[in-house]
Amino acid sequence: MSKRKNKTAEVKIEEILYPNRSIGYIEDIPVEFKGGILGQKVKVKITRNRKTKKKAKLIETLEKSPFENMKEYCPNADICGGCSYQKVPYETELLMKLKMIKNLFKEENIEYDNISINQSPVTKYYRNKMEYTFGDKEKGGALELGLHRKNRFYEIVDTEGCNIVDEDFEKIRKFVLHYFRKKDETFYHKISHTGFLRNLVIKKALNTGEIMVNLVTTSSEGFDDTKKKLFANTLVGADVNGKIVSVIHTENNSIADAVIPEKVTVIFGKDHITEELMGLKFKIGPFSFFQPNVYSAEKLYKRAQEFASIDKTYRVLDLYSGTGTITQLMAQKAGHATGIEIVEEAVDKAIENAKDNEIENIDFIAGDVLKKIEVVKGKYDVVVLDPPREGINPNAIEKIIDLEPKRFVYISCNPRTQVRDIKKFIEKGYELKKYEAFDQFPNTRHVEAIALIQKM
Repeated sequence: MSKRKNKTAEVKIEEILYPNRSIGYIEDIPVEFKGGILGQKVKVKITRNRKTKKKAKLIETLEKSPFENMKEYCPNADICGGCSYQKVPYETELLMKLKMIKNLFKEENIEYDNISINQSPVTKYYRNKMEYTFGDKEKGGALELGLHRKNRFYEIVDTEGCNIVDEDFEKIRKFVLHYFRKKDETFYHKISHTGFLRNLVIKKALNTGEIMVNLVTTSSEGFDDTKKKLFANTLVGADVNGKIVSVIHTENNSIADAVIPEKVTVIFGKDHITEELMGLKFKIGPFSFFQPNVYSAEKLYKRAQEFASIDKTYRVLDLYSGTGTITQLMAQKAGHATGIEIVEEAVDKAIENAKDNEIENIDFIAGDVLKKIEVVKGKYDVVVLDPPREGINPNAIEKIIDLEPKRFVYISCNPRTQVRDIKKFIEKGYELKKYEAFDQFPNTRHVEAIALIQKM
């Protein structure tokens, strides 16, 4: 049995499922696995061998896809896990994404064909946040700082030549790497749970040029206030086009492979950066969410205003409101807007943002949507939804639907869970009136999407 499960096979990718599942066939039996591009011939290892369907793990690419015909692309395109469509023309990438989204509707048996995708105004140097990991390229090698290598959990890829981030990201990444190499500092080992350096998170407000650098480490008495200030003061002298206005130190001793802010210290400058979008200013903290592509986000938010179709008589409820970006944009046109968000830091920044923008017909509530939706009082004309990737909590969706506004505007960074949730609305007597995808993440597998849902 184990031999059958571990055997390898060569397959051609004939179908793709959102966001990163590929399907090939062995003797007419579908084989599903993560990664790959339509048209590639790949080697996979079978991990589940059923008579009607097989599961597998991608081992290597044997032949490139006929769609991979770009002459210029990131030098790490074949090994970095960050981007998937570096070698695919942008027009082809959009068509692939559109097809995958249409297939989501078919999977949920939703009859809706009027789906379009909006291209990003820019396809390079657009990301305003990157989370790098300290490690090594090979066991026992020199300290490295970059992204996880594709299909290799422990190996780190140098992101030299990355073309989806602003060039200041690469300048800062290299500066920090060389700084700690000179210090002969250790990185955190995931198996032994020893070592010091964990992550480097960089945020840049692309319209103002303000930069935040967040160094994430385990706790260490050796990294005292003097060493922290030395690091920060050295870093702000780096040759960048923007301006480093915030340097943060985050202590994280969790064994989880995620940035968990157990202790956060501002060691230089402010506790935020300020971005400008659609005439408003937004303070962004080290752990508050902001759209990673502000150029495409502006198009998305304008469409959200159009879908909401509000005026000064309307009351708007914005669920999963983050730093209050959408809440404020709605408040500009509505009589009043309320935002609910579980991350307290984001709520604090949302309140500050509203004050800075002199928006008074607005308020924010800190807490879980599932709990706070029961205490929110008043009738709302429009409810805006922008949940995390896992979609709306199944226990909350019924309560949300029971609000019965004139319309729902549902924004999502994960069309798969969004379409799943839309089906719930349809089952409750609602109709999908409009649906559009926005390519917030060129060269990657991900897209943003927006839906207008109304009572039939």
